Amino acid sequence: MTKLSKLSRSIEGRVAIITGAASGMGRATAYVFADAGARLALVDRNAEGVDAVAKEVNAAGGEARAYAVDLADGAAIPPLVSRIRADLGPIDILVNNAGLSAPAPIDHEAWEKAWELTLAVNLTAQARLICACVDDLARNGEGRVVNIASTEALGATGGASPYTVAKHGVIGLTRSMAVELGPRGINVNAVCPGPIRTAMTAPIPEEHKTIYAKRRVALKRYGEPEEVAHATLSLVLPAASYITGAYLVVDGGMSIRNA
Repeated sequence: MTKLSKLSRSIEGRVAIITGAASGMGRATAYVFADAGARLALVDRNAEGVDAVAKEVNAAGGEARAYAVDLADGAAIPPLVSRIRADLGPIDILVNNAGLSAPAPIDHEAWEKAWELTLAVNLTAQARLICACVDDLARNGEGRVVNIASTEALGATGGASPYTVAKHGVIGLTRSMAVELGPRGINVNAVCPGPIRTAMTAPIPEEHKTIYAKRRVALKRYGEPEEVAHATLSLVLPAASYITGAYLVVDGGMSIRNA
């Protein structure tokens, strides 16, 4: 059959940075992007975990390199990007997935530390990585950035102000960068996952997950990391050329329910 469309849905050969790649949604994104032919720079503070993911990708015929870096250390980010560029070439895609949750009520003694660490990793590191990659992303008018936010960016949970504020900030960063970098040919979008089976939700007892999903989620279940990864992939395709400043909610219909 003769092809009728013009825009490409392939990222084969493109260099993609994926942070938080040692587990959960980051690992799933690495697998999905590898299957799509991307050349991967996998970043995580868990050296053993991210190295294992890179080895799995390479064993399956993909191309990935592991970089053990703590993104809370802002000074480590420019050298990281320089290393990736030297190893793989100019960056085409940046997926800011690394994140953590450190719940703490406002009057708890741990709140100050939780605030600083959560914002450093979940928000400031995303901005710093965009800054470090911006010239590469702008070089051919096809740069793609996806910032992983959360449905917590659309509401709030008591006792989790550092996480809530950081995820609201990711939406603001995404919109701001979309406006600022659009003229340079860089598309910046966000994904807002809801209840997903990751290390962050692993401590929740299975029966509680089931009760919550049946009560709150339209699809009546928790999501899988790969389902989020495919949503992320959709936003970095060359064919996604007219989508920027948007956030894609991947929550099984949780946020649309009134009760």
